[in-house]
Amino acid sequence: MAVTLGIYYLTPWIRWDRGPSLPDQAVLLDMANRRFYFFWIEIWPHEFYFVAGLLIMAGLGLFLFTSALGRVWCGYACPQTVWTDLFILVERWIEGDRNARLRLHRQKKLDFRKARLRITKWTAWLLIGLATGGAWVFYFADAPTLLRDLVTGNAHPIAYTTMAVLTFTTFFFGGFAREQICIYACPWPRIQAAMMDEDTLVVGYREWRGEPRGKGKRTEDSELGDCIDCMACVNVCPVGIDIRDGQQLECITCALCIDACDDMMEKIGKPRGLIDYMALKDEEAERAGHPPKNIWKHILRPRTIMYTSLWSLVGFGLLFALFIRSDIDLTVAPVRNPTFVTLSDGSIRNTYDVRLRNKHGEERPFQLSVVGDPAMRIELEGLPDNKVAVPADTAFLQRVYIVTPKDAAPSQAASTDVRIWVEDQSNGERAYKDTTFNGRGN
Repeated sequence: MAVTLGIYYLTPWIRWDRGPSLPDQAVLLDMANRRFYFFWIEIWPHEFYFVAGLLIMAGLGLFLFTSALGRVWCGYACPQTVWTDLFILVERWIEGDRNARLRLHRQKKLDFRKARLRITKWTAWLLIGLATGGAWVFYFADAPTLLRDLVTGNAHPIAYTTMAVLTFTTFFFGGFAREQICIYACPWPRIQAAMMDEDTLVVGYREWRGEPRGKGKRTEDSELGDCIDCMACVNVCPVGIDIRDGQQLECITCALCIDACDDMMEKIGKPRGLIDYMALKDEEAERAGHPPKNIWKHILRPRTIMYTSLWSLVGFGLLFALFIRSDIDLTVAPVRNPTFVTLSDGSIRNTYDVRLRNKHGEERPFQLSVVGDPAMRIELEGLPDNKVAVPADTAFLQRVYIVTPKDAAPSQAASTDVRIWVEDQSNGERAYKDTTFNGRGN
């Protein structure tokens, strides 16, 4: 909980020097300028496939961990679980342990003490919700600047609205709905079984050792198992299930029942592990008197190896695409109204909107040229030498014309394939886009 909450709350405040013209926030979703900054990586809108690839990796990673360890994501890292644990921790600090909280809950009379504890707890929850909503909006703007604007009342209404919505949802989901979200709202419990098999390590009950359960003194002649039916595992379960009845949809694999049972086994002098992480194959082997399979043999099996391979393949593909991408780029959009223009000397001219992208941290001079028929020439609107200075970290829109003499082949043809090149004059880096030139077609 400390690690996941620390990442969420502290990440917007990490600084990263990118130069004088770029933001210095390490992780920033700059919606106004359509950029995503992640430390040294800058993602532009046309590079959204990087984000899509990361989402694919997240999905494959979820499949991998579920096939190996069941709903371990739900029990340890899901935001709903993390914030619920935080709210319960605050509740424990203010109202006491489980028994004290139950007594307070069952107390029908609203006296000063109960009102004070409830108001204190709800106030703390609201502050956590406010901090959660505040941390979220800090990912979309410079955190120190936005914090100052929020405090002084100068922030955009969208920021206040987002914070209000997230404050309420965090307060309600973490404080009141809790694991009901996992049971009724989350779709993952319904599909997790497809990711699991008999080698998946899940929280399970060693029935062969614990049954028949019951209270009473254990002797050599006693038929009672190790389970004393103390209900500790049920009492600590956040979703209220009895793990001794087997795996159930509601189980989020938080393993609280393991800790509770191990504590009870120590008190009665029995070995730990009556409730433990185990696979169905282990249960069958142990029941027959054989030792359980090594944990790595459960984890390293065809299903998990396949998920790991796919996950790695996508990751290597993203890294390869990241390292080979160019720092300059262009897109070409032909102007189709009209398709072409006949000039006074009979030449045919096509018009294009060329968007030049300079991903460098300083202004760069770009030279444009056209490759196709030798008779073609390129012209830049307002620039006689076909050179344009593109500002730092900017997508610059430039109107471009391609002209051919009236007797040239492209002027006579219906369409001709052409390629527009752009070259960074400062370092020689080049990029191109293919398009078509429209002629009279006769």
